Amino acid sequence: MATSRNEAFRIQALQLTDALLVWLAFWLGWETRDVMRGILNMAVEQGEARESINWVLYIAVPFTPLVLERFGFYDHLRTKTTGRAVAQIFEGLIIIALMIGMFAVFAKLMDTRRLVLLNGFGLVFFLLLVRDRITSAWLKRLKTQPSSQERIVIAGSDKETADLLAEIDPEIIADWNIVEHFNLKNRPVDDMFDLLKAKSVSRVIFAAKEVEFDKVARAVEACELQGVEAWISASFIRTQIARPVFDAVGNKPMLVLRSTPELSWELLCKDILDRLGASAIILCTLPLWVIAAVGIRIKSPGAPVFFSQMRAGRYGQPFKMWKFRTMVANAEELLERIKKEHGNQMDGPVFKLDNDPRIFPFGSWLRKLSIDELPQLLNVVKGEMSLVGPRPLPLYEVEAFSEIAHRRRLSVKPGITCEWQAGGRNKITSFEQWVEMDLRYIDNWSLWLDITILLRTIPAVLFGRGAK
Repeated sequence: MATSRNEAFRIQALQLTDALLVWLAFWLGWETRDVMRGILNMAVEQGEARESINWVLYIAVPFTPLVLERFGFYDHLRTKTTGRAVAQIFEGLIIIALMIGMFAVFAKLMDTRRLVLLNGFGLVFFLLLVRDRITSAWLKRLKTQPSSQERIVIAGSDKETADLLAEIDPEIIADWNIVEHFNLKNRPVDDMFDLLKAKSVSRVIFAAKEVEFDKVARAVEACELQGVEAWISASFIRTQIARPVFDAVGNKPMLVLRSTPELSWELLCKDILDRLGASAIILCTLPLWVIAAVGIRIKSPGAPVFFSQMRAGRYGQPFKMWKFRTMVANAEELLERIKKEHGNQMDGPVFKLDNDPRIFPFGSWLRKLSIDELPQLLNVVKGEMSLVGPRPLPLYEVEAFSEIAHRRRLSVKPGITCEWQAGGRNKITSFEQWVEMDLRYIDNWSLWLDITILLRTIPAVLFGRGAK
Protein backbone atom coordinates (compact mmCIF):
# COMPACT_ATOMS: atom_id res chain seq x y z
CA MET A 1 0.00 0.00 0.00
CA ALA A 2 1.35 3.42 -0.99
CA THR A 3 2.33 5.73 1.82
CA SER A 4 2.63 9.51 1.47
CA ARG A 5 5.79 11.32 2.48
CA ASN A 6 3.85 13.20 5.16
CA GLU A 7 2.57 9.93 6.60
CA ALA A 8 6.01 8.29 6.44
CA PHE A 9 7.52 11.29 8.23
CA ARG A 10 4.84 11.12 10.93
CA ILE A 11 5.44 7.40 11.46
CA GLN A 12 9.20 7.93 11.75
CA ALA A 13 8.69 10.69 14.33
CA LEU A 14 6.37 8.49 16.40
CA GLN A 15 8.73 5.51 16.14
CA LEU A 16 11.62 7.63 17.39
CA THR A 17 9.46 8.83 20.30
CA ASP A 18 8.43 5.28 21.13
CA ALA A 19 12.03 4.06 21.02
CA LEU A 20 12.94 6.71 23.59
CA LEU A 21 9.97 5.66 25.74
CA VAL A 22 11.13 2.03 25.63
CA TRP A 23 14.58 3.08 26.82
CA LEU A 24 12.99 5.23 29.56
CA ALA A 25 10.78 2.34 30.69
CA PHE A 26 13.67 -0.08 31.18
CA TRP A 27 15.76 2.60 32.87
CA LEU A 28 12.90 3.24 35.31
CA GLY A 29 12.50 -0.53 35.69
CA TRP A 30 16.11 -0.75 36.83
CA GLU A 31 15.91 2.26 39.14
CA THR A 32 12.70 1.04 40.85
CA ARG A 33 13.80 -2.60 41.30
CA ASP A 34 14.51 -2.15 45.03
CA VAL A 35 11.10 -0.54 45.58
CA MET A 36 9.44 -3.50 43.91
CA ARG A 37 11.49 -5.93 46.02
CA GLY A 38 10.30 -4.15 49.15
CA ILE A 39 6.69 -4.41 48.03
CA LEU A 40 7.11 -8.13 47.26
CA ASN A 41 9.14 -8.79 50.46
CA MET A 42 12.18 -9.89 48.45
CA ALA A 43 15.77 -9.51 49.62
CA VAL A 44 17.70 -6.51 48.27
CA GLU A 45 20.80 -7.57 46.34
CA GLN A 46 23.98 -5.51 46.43
CA GLY A 47 26.55 -4.81 43.74
CA GLU A 48 24.30 -5.34 40.73
CA ALA A 49 25.77 -4.05 37.46
CA ARG A 50 23.52 -2.19 35.06
CA GLU A 51 25.48 -3.75 32.17
CA SER A 52 23.50 -6.94 32.76
CA ILE A 53 20.44 -5.24 31.28
CA ASN A 54 22.12 -3.31 28.44
CA TRP A 55 21.82 -6.12 25.89
CA VAL A 56 18.05 -6.09 26.42
CA LEU A 57 17.98 -2.43 25.37
CA TYR A 58 19.88 -3.27 22.17
CA ILE A 59 16.93 -5.47 21.18
CA ALA A 60 13.94 -3.72 22.72
CA VAL A 61 14.71 -0.09 21.81
CA PRO A 62 15.14 -0.41 18.00
CA PHE A 63 12.86 -3.39 17.36
CA THR A 64 9.77 -2.48 19.43
CA PRO A 65 8.67 0.36 17.06
CA LEU A 66 9.32 -1.83 14.01
CA VAL A 67 7.29 -4.74 15.40
CA LEU A 68 4.47 -2.38 16.40
CA GLU A 69 4.41 -1.00 12.85
CA ARG A 70 3.86 -4.53 11.55
CA PHE A 71 0.77 -4.77 13.76
CA GLY A 72 -0.62 -1.48 12.38
CA PHE A 73 0.03 0.46 15.58
CA TYR A 74 0.78 3.67 13.64
CA ASP A 75 -2.26 3.48 11.35
CA HIS A 76 -5.58 5.28 11.86
CA LEU A 77 -4.32 7.13 14.91
CA ARG A 78 -7.33 9.41 15.18
CA THR A 79 -10.03 6.72 14.95
CA LYS A 80 -8.28 3.81 16.67
CA THR A 81 -10.01 2.67 19.86
CA THR A 82 -8.26 2.13 23.20
CA GLY A 83 -9.04 -1.60 23.00
CA ARG A 84 -7.38 -1.88 19.61
CA ALA A 85 -4.30 0.01 20.88
CA VAL A 86 -4.05 -2.29 23.91
CA ALA A 87 -4.22 -5.37 21.68
CA GLN A 88 -1.55 -4.06 19.29
CA ILE A 89 0.86 -3.16 22.09
CA PHE A 90 0.30 -6.50 23.83
CA GLU A 91 0.90 -8.44 20.59
CA GLY A 92 4.02 -6.42 19.83
CA LEU A 93 5.51 -6.88 23.31
CA ILE A 94 4.91 -10.64 23.15
CA ILE A 95 7.07 -10.78 20.03
CA ILE A 96 9.78 -8.65 21.66
CA ALA A 97 9.72 -10.84 24.81
CA LEU A 98 10.14 -13.95 22.63
CA MET A 99 13.07 -12.34 20.80
CA ILE A 100 14.74 -11.44 24.12
CA GLY A 101 14.10 -14.94 25.50
CA MET A 102 15.55 -16.68 22.44
CA PHE A 103 18.61 -14.42 22.46
CA ALA A 104 19.16 -15.05 26.20
CA VAL A 105 19.04 -18.82 25.67
CA PHE A 106 21.35 -18.94 22.66
CA ALA A 107 23.80 -16.35 24.03
CA LYS A 108 23.62 -17.85 27.53
CA LEU A 109 22.77 -14.48 29.11
CA MET A 110 20.82 -15.92 32.03
CA ASP A 111 21.97 -13.39 34.66
CA THR A 112 19.49 -10.72 33.57
CA ARG A 113 17.22 -9.68 36.44
CA ARG A 114 13.70 -10.96 35.75
CA LEU A 115 12.18 -8.34 38.05
CA VAL A 116 13.80 -5.57 35.97
CA LEU A 117 12.39 -7.15 32.81
CA LEU A 118 8.94 -7.39 34.39
CA ASN A 119 9.08 -3.77 35.52
CA GLY A 120 10.41 -2.66 32.14
CA PHE A 121 7.77 -4.42 30.05
CA GLY A 122 5.02 -3.16 32.30
CA LEU A 123 6.24 0.41 32.00
CA VAL A 124 6.72 0.05 28.22
CA PHE A 125 3.10 -1.05 27.92
CA PHE A 126 1.90 1.86 30.06
CA LEU A 127 4.01 4.57 28.41
CA LEU A 128 3.20 3.47 24.85
CA LEU A 129 -0.51 3.32 25.61
CA VAL A 130 -0.45 6.80 27.19
CA ARG A 131 1.49 8.20 24.23
CA ASP A 132 -0.94 6.63 21.77
CA ARG A 133 -4.02 7.96 23.56
CA ILE A 134 -2.51 11.46 23.86
CA THR A 135 -1.70 11.42 20.14
CA SER A 136 -5.22 10.27 19.30
CA ALA A 137 -6.83 12.97 21.49
CA TRP A 138 -4.57 15.64 20.01
CA LEU A 139 -5.44 14.63 16.44
CA LYS A 140 -9.15 14.61 17.27
CA ARG A 141 -8.84 18.09 18.74
CA LEU A 142 -7.00 19.33 15.63
CA LYS A 143 -9.83 17.99 13.49
CA THR A 144 -12.25 20.39 15.22
CA GLN A 145 -10.03 23.42 14.54
CA PRO A 146 -10.40 24.71 10.96
CA SER A 147 -7.14 26.66 11.27
CA SER A 148 -5.18 23.40 11.65
CA GLN A 149 -6.57 21.88 8.46
CA GLU A 150 -4.66 22.20 5.20
CA ARG A 151 -6.43 24.44 2.69
CA ILE A 152 -6.82 22.44 -0.52
CA VAL A 153 -8.38 22.87 -3.94
CA ILE A 154 -9.49 19.80 -5.91
CA ALA A 155 -9.20 20.52 -9.64
CA GLY A 156 -10.66 18.54 -12.53
CA SER A 157 -14.04 17.63 -13.95
CA ASP A 158 -16.88 17.12 -11.49
CA LYS A 159 -16.88 13.37 -12.08
CA GLU A 160 -13.11 12.99 -11.69
CA THR A 161 -12.94 14.98 -8.44
CA ALA A 162 -15.88 13.01 -7.02
CA ASP A 163 -14.22 9.69 -7.97
CA LEU A 164 -10.91 10.80 -6.45
CA LEU A 165 -12.48 11.72 -3.11
CA ALA A 166 -14.47 8.48 -3.05
CA GLU A 167 -11.24 6.47 -3.32
CA ILE A 168 -9.32 8.30 -0.57
CA ASP A 169 -9.45 7.27 3.08
CA PRO A 170 -11.91 9.58 4.93
CA GLU A 171 -9.35 9.95 7.74
CA ILE A 172 -7.00 11.63 5.26
CA ILE A 173 -9.74 13.92 3.95
CA ALA A 174 -10.61 14.89 7.54
CA ASP A 175 -7.28 16.75 7.70
CA TRP A 176 -8.22 18.86 4.68
CA ASN A 177 -10.19 22.06 4.36
CA ILE A 178 -11.36 21.71 0.74
CA VAL A 179 -12.01 25.35 -0.10
CA GLU A 180 -13.30 24.62 -3.59
CA HIS A 181 -13.91 21.95 -6.23
CA PHE A 182 -12.44 23.73 -9.25
CA ASN A 183 -13.98 22.46 -12.50
CA LEU A 184 -10.94 22.83 -14.70
CA LYS A 185 -12.83 21.48 -17.68
CA ASN A 186 -15.31 24.38 -17.78
CA ARG A 187 -13.59 27.28 -16.00
CA PRO A 188 -10.71 29.46 -17.31
CA VAL A 189 -7.26 28.98 -15.80
CA ASP A 190 -7.16 32.70 -14.89
CA ASP A 191 -9.72 31.92 -12.19
CA MET A 192 -7.16 29.60 -10.61
CA PHE A 193 -4.73 32.51 -10.07
CA ASP A 194 -7.37 34.51 -8.22
CA LEU A 195 -8.60 31.51 -6.21
CA LEU A 196 -5.14 30.59 -4.88
CA LYS A 197 -4.54 34.20 -3.88
CA ALA A 198 -7.94 34.79 -2.25
CA LYS A 199 -8.16 31.51 -0.32
CA SER A 200 -4.52 31.19 0.90
CA VAL A 201 -4.35 27.69 -0.62
CA SER A 202 -1.34 25.48 0.16
CA ARG A 203 -2.04 22.57 -2.21
CA VAL A 204 -3.99 21.85 -5.41
CA ILE A 205 -4.81 18.23 -6.23
CA PHE A 206 -5.45 17.62 -9.93
CA ALA A 207 -7.66 14.80 -11.14
CA ALA A 208 -7.74 16.01 -14.72
CA LYS A 209 -7.60 13.04 -17.05
CA GLU A 210 -10.50 14.44 -19.11
CA VAL A 211 -9.01 17.96 -19.32
CA GLU A 212 -6.79 19.11 -22.18
CA PHE A 213 -3.09 18.69 -21.42
CA ASP A 214 -2.31 22.33 -22.23
CA LYS A 215 -4.94 23.56 -19.78
CA VAL A 216 -3.57 21.36 -16.99
CA ALA A 217 -0.05 22.63 -17.72
CA ARG A 218 -1.20 26.26 -17.44
CA ALA A 219 -3.03 25.50 -14.18
CA VAL A 220 0.15 23.89 -12.82
CA GLU A 221 2.02 27.05 -13.81
CA ALA A 222 -0.45 29.08 -11.74
CA CYS A 223 0.48 26.94 -8.73
CA GLU A 224 4.18 27.04 -9.53
CA LEU A 225 4.34 30.84 -9.77
CA GLN A 226 2.68 31.24 -6.37
CA GLY A 227 4.70 28.52 -4.64
CA VAL A 228 1.62 26.31 -4.12
CA GLU A 229 2.15 22.54 -4.28
CA ALA A 230 0.57 20.85 -7.31
CA TRP A 231 -0.34 17.17 -6.82
CA ILE A 232 -1.19 15.58 -10.14
CA SER A 233 -2.79 12.27 -10.89
CA ALA A 234 -1.50 12.45 -14.45
CA SER A 235 1.57 11.99 -16.65
CA PHE A 236 4.86 13.82 -16.19
CA ILE A 237 4.85 17.56 -16.85
CA ARG A 238 8.00 19.58 -17.48
CA THR A 239 8.63 22.55 -15.19
CA GLN A 240 11.27 25.25 -14.89
CA ILE A 241 11.24 25.80 -11.11
CA ALA A 242 9.25 23.08 -9.33
CA ARG A 243 10.91 19.76 -8.52
CA PRO A 244 8.81 16.74 -9.56
CA VAL A 245 8.56 13.90 -7.01
CA PHE A 246 6.15 11.02 -6.58
CA ASP A 247 3.94 10.82 -3.52
CA ALA A 248 0.62 9.24 -2.62
CA VAL A 249 -2.77 10.14 -1.19
CA GLY A 250 -3.93 6.93 0.47
CA ASN A 251 -3.18 4.34 -2.22
CA LYS A 252 -3.54 6.83 -5.07
CA PRO A 253 -0.16 7.59 -6.74
CA MET A 254 0.51 11.28 -7.37
CA LEU A 255 3.09 13.37 -9.18
CA VAL A 256 4.01 16.38 -7.01
CA LEU A 257 5.55 19.56 -8.42
CA ARG A 258 7.09 21.33 -5.44
CA SER A 259 8.91 24.68 -5.64
CA THR A 260 9.37 24.99 -1.85
CA PRO A 261 11.56 23.06 0.64
CA GLU A 262 10.29 19.50 1.03
CA LEU A 263 9.12 18.17 4.39
CA SER A 264 12.20 16.77 6.13
CA TRP A 265 13.98 16.39 9.45
CA GLU A 266 15.81 19.62 8.57
CA LEU A 267 12.49 21.51 8.48
CA LEU A 268 11.49 19.97 11.80
CA CYS A 269 14.82 21.05 13.29
CA LYS A 270 14.31 24.53 11.85
CA ASP A 271 10.95 24.83 13.61
CA ILE A 272 12.36 23.58 16.92
CA LEU A 273 15.42 25.83 16.70
CA ASP A 274 13.20 28.79 15.79
CA ARG A 275 11.04 28.45 18.88
CA LEU A 276 13.86 27.59 21.28
CA GLY A 277 16.14 30.24 19.82
CA ALA A 278 13.47 32.93 19.95
CA SER A 279 12.62 32.06 23.56
CA ALA A 280 16.31 32.21 24.54
CA ILE A 281 16.84 35.55 22.78
CA ILE A 282 13.77 37.01 24.51
CA LEU A 283 15.19 36.04 27.92
CA CYS A 284 18.66 37.40 27.09
CA THR A 285 17.35 40.70 25.74
CA LEU A 286 14.78 41.51 28.43
CA PRO A 287 16.80 44.57 29.60
CA LEU A 288 16.60 45.96 26.05
CA TRP A 289 12.81 45.48 26.07
CA VAL A 290 12.62 47.52 29.27
CA ILE A 291 14.87 50.26 27.86
CA ALA A 292 12.84 50.41 24.65
CA ALA A 293 9.49 50.56 26.48
CA VAL A 294 10.61 53.26 28.91
CA GLY A 295 12.29 55.29 26.19
CA ILE A 296 9.23 55.24 23.93
CA ARG A 297 6.99 56.28 26.83
CA ILE A 298 9.27 59.25 27.60
CA LYS A 299 10.16 60.38 24.08
CA SER A 300 6.82 59.72 22.39
CA PRO A 301 4.07 59.70 25.03
CA GLY A 302 0.39 59.29 24.37
CA ALA A 303 0.60 56.25 22.10
CA PRO A 304 1.21 52.50 22.62
CA VAL A 305 4.73 51.17 23.13
CA PHE A 306 4.14 48.41 20.59
CA PHE A 307 3.16 48.78 16.95
CA SER A 308 1.18 46.00 15.30
CA GLN A 309 0.31 45.57 11.67
CA MET A 310 -1.36 42.86 9.62
CA ARG A 311 1.26 41.18 7.45
CA ALA A 312 1.11 38.40 4.87
CA GLY A 313 2.31 35.09 6.30
CA ARG A 314 2.81 31.76 4.59
CA TYR A 315 0.64 31.45 1.48
CA GLY A 316 -0.55 35.00 2.19
CA GLN A 317 -2.37 34.06 5.41
CA PRO A 318 -2.70 37.33 7.39
CA PHE A 319 -1.19 37.57 10.86
CA LYS A 320 -0.51 40.42 13.30
CA MET A 321 3.20 41.28 13.43
CA TRP A 322 4.61 43.17 16.44
CA LYS A 323 7.38 45.76 16.69
CA PHE A 324 8.42 48.48 19.09
CA ARG A 325 6.88 51.72 17.87
CA THR A 326 9.50 53.99 16.28
CA MET A 327 7.20 56.40 14.46
CA VAL A 328 4.71 59.03 15.49
CA ALA A 329 1.28 57.78 16.49
CA ASN A 330 -0.42 58.69 13.18
CA ALA A 331 2.35 57.31 10.94
CA GLU A 332 0.01 55.18 8.84
CA GLU A 333 -2.22 58.16 8.09
CA LEU A 334 0.81 60.21 6.97
CA LEU A 335 2.16 57.55 4.59
CA GLU A 336 0.55 58.81 1.37
CA ARG A 337 1.57 62.40 2.09
CA ILE A 338 5.18 61.30 2.77
CA LYS A 339 5.24 59.41 -0.52
CA LYS A 340 4.09 62.50 -2.41
CA GLU A 341 6.49 64.88 -0.65
CA HIS A 342 9.61 62.69 -0.41
CA GLY A 343 9.11 59.93 -2.96
CA ASN A 344 10.10 56.27 -2.58
CA GLN A 345 13.67 54.98 -2.74
CA MET A 346 12.47 51.45 -3.52
CA ASP A 347 10.80 50.75 -6.85
CA GLY A 348 7.78 48.48 -6.89
CA PRO A 349 5.11 48.10 -4.19
CA VAL A 350 7.45 48.35 -1.16
CA PHE A 351 8.03 51.73 0.51
CA LYS A 352 11.52 52.64 1.75
CA LEU A 353 12.89 56.08 2.65
CA ASP A 354 16.08 57.22 4.35
CA ASN A 355 15.45 59.67 7.18
CA ASP A 356 11.70 59.10 7.20
CA PRO A 357 10.30 62.22 8.99
CA ARG A 358 7.72 60.09 10.81
CA ILE A 359 10.48 58.45 12.91
CA PHE A 360 11.16 60.19 16.23
CA PRO A 361 14.84 60.39 17.42
CA PHE A 362 14.70 57.59 20.02
CA GLY A 363 12.91 55.42 17.46
CA SER A 364 15.76 56.03 15.02
CA TRP A 365 18.21 54.71 17.62
CA LEU A 366 16.04 51.63 18.16
CA ARG A 367 16.04 51.00 14.42
CA LYS A 368 19.79 51.46 14.08
CA LEU A 369 20.40 48.65 16.57
CA SER A 370 17.38 46.62 15.31
CA ILE A 371 15.91 46.67 18.84
CA ASP A 372 12.55 47.60 17.30
CA GLU A 373 12.43 44.11 15.72
CA LEU A 374 12.65 42.20 19.03
CA PRO A 375 8.85 41.80 19.56
CA GLN A 376 8.75 39.74 16.35
CA LEU A 377 10.36 36.97 18.42
CA LEU A 378 6.88 36.52 19.92
CA ASN A 379 5.59 35.82 16.41
CA VAL A 380 8.35 33.21 16.02
CA VAL A 381 7.41 31.51 19.30
CA LYS A 382 3.78 31.39 18.12
CA GLY A 383 4.85 29.76 14.85
CA GLU A 384 3.74 32.65 12.62
CA MET A 385 7.31 33.58 11.64
CA SER A 386 10.76 32.05 11.50
CA LEU A 387 14.12 33.45 12.55
CA VAL A 388 15.21 33.30 8.89
CA GLY A 389 12.94 33.79 5.90
CA PRO A 390 11.62 36.42 3.50
CA ARG A 391 10.54 39.56 5.32
CA PRO A 392 6.75 39.75 5.83
CA LEU A 393 5.14 42.58 3.89
CA PRO A 394 1.99 44.56 4.77
CA LEU A 395 -1.14 43.22 3.11
CA TYR A 396 -1.58 46.32 0.96
CA GLU A 397 1.94 45.90 -0.47
CA VAL A 398 1.25 42.24 -1.29
CA GLU A 399 -1.96 43.26 -3.03
CA ALA A 400 0.09 45.67 -5.16
CA PHE A 401 2.40 42.95 -6.56
CA SER A 402 2.68 43.56 -10.29
CA GLU A 403 3.96 40.05 -11.09
CA ILE A 404 2.10 36.94 -9.96
CA ALA A 405 5.50 35.19 -9.63
CA HIS A 406 6.31 37.54 -6.72
CA ARG A 407 3.79 35.61 -4.63
CA ARG A 408 6.14 32.62 -4.55
CA ARG A 409 8.07 34.38 -1.79
CA LEU A 410 4.92 33.77 0.31
CA SER A 411 5.30 29.98 -0.03
CA VAL A 412 7.51 29.74 3.09
CA LYS A 413 7.22 31.16 6.59
CA PRO A 414 8.32 34.84 6.75
CA GLY A 415 11.37 35.60 8.85
CA ILE A 416 12.99 38.22 11.06
CA THR A 417 16.17 38.20 8.99
CA CYS A 418 16.99 37.13 5.45
CA GLU A 419 19.62 37.57 2.76
CA TRP A 420 18.47 41.14 2.33
CA GLN A 421 18.74 41.95 6.03
CA ALA A 422 22.09 40.23 6.52
CA GLY A 423 23.64 41.51 3.32
CA GLY A 424 22.86 44.76 1.58
CA ARG A 425 19.61 46.26 2.76
CA ASN A 426 21.18 49.72 2.56
CA LYS A 427 22.21 49.15 -1.07
CA ILE A 428 19.22 47.46 -2.67
CA THR A 429 16.61 49.76 -4.19
CA SER A 430 15.11 47.31 -6.68
CA PHE A 431 12.15 45.26 -5.51
CA GLU A 432 12.88 42.77 -8.30
CA GLN A 433 16.37 42.23 -6.88
CA TRP A 434 14.92 41.80 -3.40
CA VAL A 435 12.46 39.17 -4.64
CA GLU A 436 15.25 37.46 -6.57
CA MET A 437 17.26 37.11 -3.34
CA ASP A 438 14.23 35.67 -1.53
CA LEU A 439 13.50 33.15 -4.29
CA ARG A 440 17.16 32.11 -4.38
CA TYR A 441 16.93 31.47 -0.63
CA ILE A 442 13.77 29.35 -1.10
CA ASP A 443 15.23 27.34 -3.98
CA ASN A 444 18.51 26.61 -2.15
CA TRP A 445 17.23 26.34 1.42
CA SER A 446 19.05 24.22 3.96
CA LEU A 447 19.48 24.38 7.72
CA TRP A 448 23.12 25.36 7.20
CA LEU A 449 22.03 28.29 4.99
CA ASP A 450 19.82 29.53 7.85
CA ILE A 451 22.75 29.28 10.26
CA THR A 452 25.07 31.23 7.95
CA ILE A 453 22.47 33.99 7.48
CA LEU A 454 22.02 34.24 11.25
CA LEU A 455 25.80 34.49 11.73
CA ARG A 456 26.00 37.22 9.08
CA THR A 457 23.10 39.06 10.70
CA ILE A 458 24.92 39.44 14.04
CA PRO A 459 27.62 41.88 12.79
CA ALA A 460 25.04 43.65 10.61
CA VAL A 461 22.98 44.34 13.76
CA LEU A 462 25.91 45.17 16.04
CA PHE A 463 27.36 47.69 13.58
CA GLY A 464 23.97 48.93 12.38
CA ARG A 465 24.80 48.26 8.73
CA GLY A 466 21.93 49.26 6.49
CA ALA A 467 19.43 49.95 9.28
CA LYS A 468 16.99 52.73 8.40
